[in-house]
Amino acid sequence: MFSGIAAEVGTVKAYEGNREAASLTIEASPAFHNVAIGESVAVNGVCLTVVEHRESIFVLDVSPETLRTTNLEELRSGDSVNLERSLCLNDRIGGHLVSGHVDGVGRITAKCREANALHYEMRVPMDLMRYIVPKGSIAVDGISLTVVACRRDGFQVTIIPHTAAVTTIGCKTLGTTVNIECDMMGKYVERALQVRLEGGGELQAALWHRHGIAE
Repeated sequence: MFSGIAAEVGTVKAYEGNREAASLTIEASPAFHNVAIGESVAVNGVCLTVVEHRESIFVLDVSPETLRTTNLEELRSGDSVNLERSLCLNDRIGGHLVSGHVDGVGRITAKCREANALHYEMRVPMDLMRYIVPKGSIAVDGISLTVVACRRDGFQVTIIPHTAAVTTIGCKTLGTTVNIECDMMGKYVERALQVRLEGGGELQAALWHRHGIAE
């Protein structure tokens, strides 16, 4: 679990593989020197597992499902990536709860500046828009952002100078792809309603009764 507050920007040292499976090597600052094998690290918002580690360089495996739902296959040696280590139970959640399980890939369609802020328009797959609401939270390349406005096939976010300076978002250009993770709360609510509307209410009530849970 992550909070969408990128700890730093790392550098891709190598990307090896194909559309079926890949291995990603990242170089980070000394702050990542104690990352452990088996630990989860969010790379551009994608939760990956560390499989090798030497000082500030670590290697992560990328599965076929991850390649299908993210833009990681576009990474090349020298690219910058947002990095975040998983939360501890006593950490402050400066953004919102982010699982690192990307829902889909969006694309930047507009970028403009207003005073000290950058406005980005993002186009996303239509089936994701039901989870995106004005003033709600969304993770873009692992960065926790607030949705400013919605349209039929996309949304707008505003980037403050600090976020632009300490993440990769400030350098994004028109046409660039980004990993999108919608707020998980909406997905859980939708699933619960689906179960009830599809006739699963009786089964769910029986399970609650068995475990002594009041409906």
